[in-house]
Amino acid sequence: MRVHTGQKPFVCELCGQRFSVKSSLNKHVRVHTGQKPFACKLCGQRFSVKSSVDTHMRVHTGQKPYACDQCGKCFSHKTTLNSHMSVHTGQKPFACELCGQRFNQKTHLNSHTRVHTGQKPFACELCGKRFSRSTHLNTHMIIHRGHKPFSCELCGQKFGYKSILNSHMRIHTGQKPFACELCGQRFRCKSNLNSHMRVHTGQKPFACELCGQRFSCKSTFNSHMRVHTGQKPFACQLCGQRYSQSKQLNRHMRVHTGQKPFVCELCEARFSCKSSLNSHMRVHTGEKPFVCELCGQRFRDKTTLNGHMRVHTGQKPFVCELCEARFSCKSNLNSHMRVHRGEKPFVCELCGQRFRHKTTLNGHMRVHTGQKAFVCELCEARFRCKSSLNRHMRVHTGQKPFVCELCEARFSCKSSLNSHMRVHTGEKPFVCELCGQRFRHKTTLNGHMRVHTGQKAFVCELCKARFSCKSSLNSHMRVHTGHKKLI
Repeated sequence: MRVHTGQKPFVCELCGQRFSVKSSLNKHVRVHTGQKPFACKLCGQRFSVKSSVDTHMRVHTGQKPYACDQCGKCFSHKTTLNSHMSVHTGQKPFACELCGQRFNQKTHLNSHTRVHTGQKPFACELCGKRFSRSTHLNTHMIIHRGHKPFSCELCGQKFGYKSILNSHMRIHTGQKPFACELCGQRFRCKSNLNSHMRVHTGQKPFACELCGQRFSCKSTFNSHMRVHTGQKPFACQLCGQRYSQSKQLNRHMRVHTGQKPFVCELCEARFSCKSSLNSHMRVHTGEKPFVCELCGQRFRDKTTLNGHMRVHTGQKPFVCELCEARFSCKSNLNSHMRVHRGEKPFVCELCGQRFRHKTTLNGHMRVHTGQKAFVCELCEARFRCKSSLNRHMRVHTGQKPFVCELCEARFSCKSSLNSHMRVHTGEKPFVCELCGQRFRHKTTLNGHMRVHTGQKAFVCELCKARFSCKSSLNSHMRVHTGHKKLI
């Protein structure tokens, strides 16, 4: 009769909740006491009510008595069937009060809420690591147990859960059953789709407590945290080098294997990483999307722009540990280290001459081919290397960017400044091996050597007179032109 009257005479003394029958009160009290008198005979798991034992037994028997009328899928619990029905109806009655995201199950909402609160109530008893969901804890426990009963029949890889094996199988089949309703992009697993949806919503629920930066997916957030902690958990088993991200380790492994899986469709050049291929493609397209905000110069890749910015700032963060010379980019430091090691890894196949830098070898090869690929747009003079063209352009512009700090004399190229500095220091580093005489410049030493060899390499085109140095030829030419030397 209490069903009709609504009478609830049995009251919980601990929380005041009321019940219409004594048995319901008894069950409820176990919530407070934690008492679980009903045990599974097969695995020993304990429950507070008898009906939970009956439901649990279906895990062992595999019994699924509740079938979906729409798709025929079967479930072991009535509540799971009810939740499943929302897949067909599209109903999502549970809404997050903080971000408005909706869910078809209360448990999903509860798990989602922990994204905002940061709460991690599930702790591993072995290592103390905490998780926001019990499923994540269960997955983590496999690390300690080492138990992976599910094996892929195609590649032999083993997994701790059937669901993870199912996701893995889609790598072999190419199946992507989860589709974005907004753009149609398809994914192998639901979690990837969920992360993708935040691209459309702009939602970034994962916030760094140290710098406030926000992220749309947990994996990116975890990678970012290693910037603060300095943690590098991914180690190369061949050389021991460590990385903060697994994708960095994968890229590094190609250094050892020589693998270059990314191929240019236009020239078939191969690359070890996708970013290098993308940068290379701009060679074909001529695209230079990275612009210096100070001088407007454009670059094909971000790293080159970053290196260029140090020209403006004067920053030289890369330091030689042997002589403390500083450099604006890592590649220049690497090249410099070859000076200390005496290393010259680049060899000319025609004459055997060795060089420290690939660019120097490329310039040298043009000595053999006679190629002068760099042309001045103003006077059409041609040069073998870009640096020579740049130096030549200052003849037209009058630019002299290299300044002596002692007398403020200005020069159009660095080598001229270096030579000039010896006037102040008195340094004469170039020595004649035959007579010991010393010179400030290599060209002066070369001219002096002709005194010993008798070589006269400079020839007058008008009378065929020969001279050992260019200045003597220039003086001689005035005999023909009638010009007098200015005093």
